[in-house]
Amino acid sequence: MNDNLDPTAIDIEIDPMRQHLVGITAHGHIPFDVPVISEIAPNLWQGGCRSGLVLPEFVTHLVSLYPWEQYEVCHAIGTEMYVRMYDSCEQGFEQVDALADWVNSCRRTGTVLVHCQVGLNRSSLVAARALVLSGEADPPGAVALLRERRSAACLCNEAFETWLLTGKVVPEGSALPASDPGDA
Repeated sequence: MNDNLDPTAIDIEIDPMRQHLVGITAHGHIPFDVPVISEIAPNLWQGGCRSGLVLPEFVTHLVSLYPWEQYEVCHAIGTEMYVRMYDSCEQGFEQVDALADWVNSCRRTGTVLVHCQVGLNRSSLVAARALVLSGEADPPGAVALLRERRSAACLCNEAFETWLLTGKVVPEGSALPASDPGDA
């Protein structure tokens, strides 16, 4: 396996006229057309990335869960964190609380952008957990907020959604609990 390639990457296109990410999710095959980044809560932005995109100047802290592509940073920022996370049902959750706590700590001093490839699963998991840990939302409320502010396809990786809602890891090969078809 080549460590420089993400085996869970999906094909996406950037519409240069609108700066949107357009494609179909790997989980549930849901079509999406989302802005590159979206504001979720005060000082919390979430989104995707394509190499060469310039990081908006209002972003003070950057959390990248997709180090295979990076923003071009043209201004001084407070902190950058790069974590390799996969959009896979086998992705562990051990680091999520620490990442969410760090996001919340950074939000006290400026705007945080949490990004992955498209801004639907990995960054949704961390952003939602940050909202839960800060007391801004309970888990169902965090999911609803992300789907309202970003996309109905947020947390279409059912293993991520299940862990966020229940704190339980579904063993590989086990059936995931049925989700509301209106959720994504």
